[in-house]
Amino acid sequence: MARFRRRPLALIGLVGVVVVVVVALAAPLLAPYDPAASDYSAILQGPGSPGHLLGTDDLGRDVLSRLIVGSRASLTAGVFATLLALVVAVPIGMVAGYYRGWVDVIVSRVTDVVLSFPFLILAVGLAAILGPSLKNATIALAVGQLPMFVRITRGEVMGLREQEYVQAAVINGAPTRVVLRRHMLPNILSPLIVQSTVAIPGAIIGAAVLSFLGLGVQPPTAAWGTMLSQAQQYVSQAPWFAVFPGLAIAVTTLSFNLFGDGLRDVLDVRLAS
Repeated sequence: MARFRRRPLALIGLVGVVVVVVVALAAPLLAPYDPAASDYSAILQGPGSPGHLLGTDDLGRDVLSRLIVGSRASLTAGVFATLLALVVAVPIGMVAGYYRGWVDVIVSRVTDVVLSFPFLILAVGLAAILGPSLKNATIALAVGQLPMFVRITRGEVMGLREQEYVQAAVINGAPTRVVLRRHMLPNILSPLIVQSTVAIPGAIIGAAVLSFLGLGVQPPTAAWGTMLSQAQQYVSQAPWFAVFPGLAIAVTTLSFNLFGDGLRDVLDVRLAS
């Protein structure tokens, strides 16, 4: 923790992550208005207008309330997509890295095929096939992240399987599941945790892109991507309508990236100072 405190950018990132998570968890309590409630007498009011700190949108809905509640959808997609990718990818990568042979060849070739598609293009294609919803967008984003986590897990396990303590466990007759669970998994958690903090921002941006294209969260549910989609036709008339959700996405992803970089430095002994 002392090494982490010596990295001010990492601390800023941590504070940003904590704030976003707290806002998302307490969104119903923090939002001053119902995010779906329309007030047609207060359409496209600017920031600082009476009763609306960040203004209103094209239907008279409070922008601040929609930003606060919309953080839930963005974090849900980002965090759960990454967790789902981890749950699926880690066992596959461990089996491929430990057994090698034909299993490793098949996993590596399938991973290469998936990696040949850009992350967002793959997510958009899968979301279009599965249908527009937050659940399907989360699944599409998780599939897009699978190859990265498979490769990291496979590489770490390939290095660990040659370590003396692993070889000793095998010689002493430890079952494969025990070797993987007790000797492999704890030692690959650090790089996976660090990579997860870096992957979550990508998933948040991906969720915003899918919602912007109409493949993620569906109106009238508040989400940063849908807010940007609705704001594009009012950019010249009401620029704040687009600026605030864009800032929310930028600040959130930057916070996770700064926190992930700091966490990597802390957990990597070679980078510790």
